[in-house]
Amino acid sequence: MKGKLITFEGIDGSGKTTIVNILGKMIENSVITYEPTNTWLGKSVKKAMDEGKDAMTIALLFLADRNEHIKEIKKWLDEGKIVLCDRYIDSTIAYQIEHLKKRIKNPERWIKNIHEPFLLKPDLTFLFVLPVNVAIKRIGNRKKTIFEKKEFLERVQENYIKIAENEKDRFVIVDANKSKEDVANECYKKIKRL
Repeated sequence: MKGKLITFEGIDGSGKTTIVNILGKMIENSVITYEPTNTWLGKSVKKAMDEGKDAMTIALLFLADRNEHIKEIKKWLDEGKIVLCDRYIDSTIAYQIEHLKKRIKNPERWIKNIHEPFLLKPDLTFLFVLPVNVAIKRIGNRKKTIFEKKEFLERVQENYIKIAENEKDRFVIVDANKSKEDVANECYKKIKRL
């Protein structure tokens, strides 16, 4: 594959989507994508969350959506595109460790085992970290998902940091409390080096 897969991770309100959209305009030959996707599978994920379905059901829908999404990503990479993906496998792990821990013994291992046959490893991952209170303020009055509660997001951010510490070669931790221009420029420089 000739292209590069660059993923953007962080809790809700960390600014991932804003930065991905800025970078999409700055980087030639880039494609912006996100998870859950805008396909019927991705919409099923959102619907399951809105309806408060069982944690296992939601996790399996995320996995099904990603399986199909990876097929699209591979096509773009084969075309030499720079794929900018807003959320990916690390989001599933960071969030579902918390969501599934009452349902299964080792949710992280379970998620990784299911992904093994089809997962495409990112070339670079940016993790946006900021105080949870700031993230919640940014979310504002929009309709909240089942995951957008302070204590839950604090644990999710801790999970993200642990994941990043275990894969230092792939991760860049970004201070998402900086201005969007500073964050975008920092990411842009790292991507250009890649």
